[in-house]
Amino acid sequence: MLDVKQLNFSYDKTPILKEINFSVNAGEHLAIIGESGSGKSTLLKLLYGEYDLTEGEIYWNSAKILGPKFNLVVGYEFIKYVAQEFDLMPFISVEENVGKYLSNFFPKEKKERTHELLEVVELSSFAKTKVKTLSGGQKQRVALARALAKQPELLLLDEPFSHIDNFKKQSLRRRLFRYLKDQNIACVVATHDSEDVLGYADQMIVLHQSKIIAKNSPEHLYSNPKTPLIASFFGEFNVINEEIIYACQLKVVAKSKLNVAVKQAFFKGSFYLIEADFKGNTLFFEHPIKLDVGKSICLEITK
Repeated sequence: MLDVKQLNFSYDKTPILKEINFSVNAGEHLAIIGESGSGKSTLLKLLYGEYDLTEGEIYWNSAKILGPKFNLVVGYEFIKYVAQEFDLMPFISVEENVGKYLSNFFPKEKKERTHELLEVVELSSFAKTKVKTLSGGQKQRVALARALAKQPELLLLDEPFSHIDNFKKQSLRRRLFRYLKDQNIACVVATHDSEDVLGYADQMIVLHQSKIIAKNSPEHLYSNPKTPLIASFFGEFNVINEEIIYACQLKVVAKSKLNVAVKQAFFKGSFYLIEADFKGNTLFFEHPIKLDVGKSICLEITK
């Protein structure tokens, strides 16, 4: 189990993280969300042992995670960290990058393990390709496979799908997170993309102004957003009578007190996102068909 106790961290006396407490069980997936600069990447680096704590303690089971003041080599064998810079070896092949840290004394097992991981990240057809010729998204997938090569107990991922094309992201997320669950590998993901969280994370923490302002399951935080910052992670929302209402929770009705004027309509595939004016304020709602600009509409809140 990962156990973070009263973690505090500062850069040159500037507080970056304050009073951070959470735990992650074996096989559990935790998502860390927050605005740019909220400390998500810094927190991952602290969990990996890349920085020294200002205060607090981090444990993985009985092992205390310590920074460079205590370890000549940063990191631990049982933790793997995939940063936004991939640090791959460009002049050797994909399969050689993935198998680099696997034992050569068992060539058959090494080959099978490498093949298994390339299947997980959907790169089997690029096994013999030199990494320098790959796209950014393909390199990111190689980095993911390499991190899994020696079966870590804890995997730290910083924006793990940020370079990957949209048409590949969905299947890759499913494959990767299913694999981690099957292998009972704990995972901490720092992300700004709700698709990396919904359906995969067991719990989620929200960082804001150096502190954790919310900690619960994605389902709970979606259904009970305490602040606009939390709601914004899940999609378009409105604040009506001091209550947070998602765009999908408004529907058109024949008559109501919530009367708006259509300003714009944005095609979203299965629906249109309608931007409307409500007493001088902007309001968003979803509708199955496009609505004409200037049209007067009555809305009802549904939950």
